[in-house]
Amino acid sequence: MIAGFVEPGETLEECAQREVCEEVGIRIRAIRYFGSQPWPFPNSLMIAFTAEYDGGEITPEESEIAEAGWFPADALPDIPPRMSISRRLIDWFVAGQP
Repeated sequence: MIAGFVEPGETLEECAQREVCEEVGIRIRAIRYFGSQPWPFPNSLMIAFTAEYDGGEITPEESEIAEAGWFPADALPDIPPRMSISRRLIDWFVAGQP
Protein backbone atom coordinates (compact mmCIF):
# COMPACT_ATOMS: atom_id res chain seq x y z
CA MET A 1 0.00 0.00 0.00
CA ILE A 2 1.24 3.45 -0.93
CA ALA A 3 0.02 6.59 0.82
CA GLY A 4 0.42 10.25 0.01
CA PHE A 5 -1.20 13.65 -0.15
CA VAL A 6 -3.09 15.26 -3.03
CA GLU A 7 -1.41 18.37 -4.42
CA PRO A 8 -3.48 21.49 -5.24
CA GLY A 9 -5.00 21.19 -8.72
CA GLU A 10 -4.34 17.44 -8.90
CA THR A 11 -7.06 14.80 -9.40
CA LEU A 12 -7.15 11.80 -7.09
CA GLU A 13 -6.10 9.56 -10.00
CA GLU A 14 -3.16 11.83 -10.84
CA CYS A 15 -2.18 11.73 -7.18
CA ALA A 16 -2.22 7.91 -7.19
CA GLN A 17 -0.03 7.80 -10.32
CA ARG A 18 2.43 10.35 -8.94
CA GLU A 19 2.70 8.84 -5.45
CA VAL A 20 3.24 5.30 -6.74
CA CYS A 21 5.89 6.51 -9.18
CA GLU A 22 7.65 8.66 -6.56
CA GLU A 23 7.61 6.04 -3.82
CA VAL A 24 8.28 2.79 -5.69
CA GLY A 25 9.26 3.79 -9.24
CA ILE A 26 6.50 2.09 -11.23
CA ARG A 27 3.80 3.42 -13.53
CA ILE A 28 0.13 2.49 -13.12
CA ARG A 29 -2.96 2.77 -15.31
CA ALA A 30 -6.67 1.88 -15.25
CA ILE A 31 -7.01 3.48 -11.82
CA ARG A 32 -10.36 2.70 -10.17
CA TYR A 33 -11.84 3.99 -6.93
CA PHE A 34 -12.16 1.23 -4.30
CA GLY A 35 -13.30 2.93 -1.10
CA SER A 36 -12.43 5.36 1.68
CA GLN A 37 -12.14 5.72 5.43
CA PRO A 38 -11.59 8.55 7.90
CA TRP A 39 -7.95 9.12 8.84
CA PRO A 40 -6.91 10.17 12.36
CA PHE A 41 -5.13 13.35 11.24
CA PRO A 42 -7.10 16.63 11.00
CA ASN A 43 -8.80 17.20 7.66
CA SER A 44 -7.60 13.88 6.22
CA LEU A 45 -9.25 11.01 4.40
CA MET A 46 -7.74 7.72 3.24
CA ILE A 47 -8.88 6.83 -0.30
CA ALA A 48 -8.10 3.46 -1.87
CA PHE A 49 -7.75 2.65 -5.56
CA THR A 50 -7.01 -0.42 -7.62
CA ALA A 51 -4.77 -0.09 -10.67
CA GLU A 52 -2.93 -2.08 -13.31
CA TYR A 53 0.85 -2.20 -13.68
CA ASP A 54 2.02 -0.08 -16.63
CA GLY A 55 5.80 -0.42 -16.45
CA GLY A 56 8.96 0.26 -14.51
CA GLU A 57 10.99 -1.59 -11.91
CA ILE A 58 10.23 -1.49 -8.20
CA THR A 59 12.74 0.90 -6.69
CA PRO A 60 11.70 2.02 -3.20
CA GLU A 61 12.33 5.66 -2.31
CA GLU A 62 14.47 5.03 0.78
CA SER A 63 13.26 8.11 2.65
CA GLU A 64 9.62 7.01 2.19
CA ILE A 65 9.50 3.20 1.83
CA ALA A 66 11.54 0.63 3.74
CA GLU A 67 10.58 -2.33 1.53
CA ALA A 68 8.46 -2.99 -1.56
CA GLY A 69 7.74 -6.03 -3.70
CA TRP A 70 5.22 -8.09 -5.65
CA PHE A 71 3.35 -10.70 -3.59
CA PRO A 72 1.04 -13.51 -4.67
CA ALA A 73 -2.22 -13.78 -2.73
CA ASP A 74 -1.03 -16.93 -0.95
CA ALA A 75 2.29 -15.46 0.25
CA LEU A 76 1.57 -12.03 1.72
CA PRO A 77 3.79 -10.39 4.35
CA ASP A 78 2.27 -9.09 7.60
CA ILE A 79 -0.97 -7.31 6.78
CA PRO A 80 -2.91 -4.55 8.55
CA PRO A 81 -5.92 -5.14 10.85
CA ARG A 82 -9.41 -5.68 9.40
CA MET A 83 -10.64 -2.20 10.37
CA SER A 84 -8.41 -0.46 7.79
CA ILE A 85 -9.17 0.32 4.15
CA SER A 86 -5.82 -1.22 3.23
CA ARG A 87 -6.91 -4.55 4.74
CA ARG A 88 -10.24 -4.40 2.88
CA LEU A 89 -8.28 -3.87 -0.33
CA ILE A 90 -5.98 -6.81 0.45
CA ASP A 91 -8.96 -9.05 1.30
CA TRP A 92 -10.59 -8.07 -2.01
CA PHE A 93 -7.39 -9.01 -3.86
CA VAL A 94 -7.04 -12.34 -2.04
CA ALA A 95 -10.67 -13.21 -2.82
CA GLY A 96 -9.88 -12.74 -6.52
CA GLN A 97 -12.53 -10.11 -7.19
CA PRO A 98 -12.65 -8.69 -10.71
